[in-house]
Amino acid sequence: MYRHILIATDGSELAAKGVQHGLALAGPLGAKVTVLTVSEPLQPAAERAALAAGVEDPVARYDQQIDEQMKERFKPIEKQASDHGLVVELLHEIDHFPAQAIIRTAKLKDCDLIVMASHGRRGAARLLLGSQTAEVLAHTTLPVLVVR
Repeated sequence: MYRHILIATDGSELAAKGVQHGLALAGPLGAKVTVLTVSEPLQPAAERAALAAGVEDPVARYDQQIDEQMKERFKPIEKQASDHGLVVELLHEIDHFPAQAIIRTAKLKDCDLIVMASHGRRGAARLLLGSQTAEVLAHTTLPVLVVR
């Protein structure tokens, strides 16, 4: 049914449920899995503040910190994948718009399903907090499995 599943995660507890569901689905299907996490770039104001505080090359330092966080985020995912008999491709993107990065990566990797989690907020809470899942649903033609 599905040959290549993109699992999007932000490292949250809720997103971990999406990872679990995606891996559990991929195993019996024999599907290839790509796990994607998207971080926002260092904000210009934060860069200026770091420079003012004497931090040399704040962008490189930020990138280094993000790389370390991704190693820690991906360790349990690799273990879970292994438990399902899967080898996963682990990707990290830096983008101002995570939903766009998710859709772009799914297209580039020729994925046929996106798995991601959502809090399922409605009304004002959704408007105030935004929803990357809602953005993905609105702008992709691929099936999306939303885990709550």
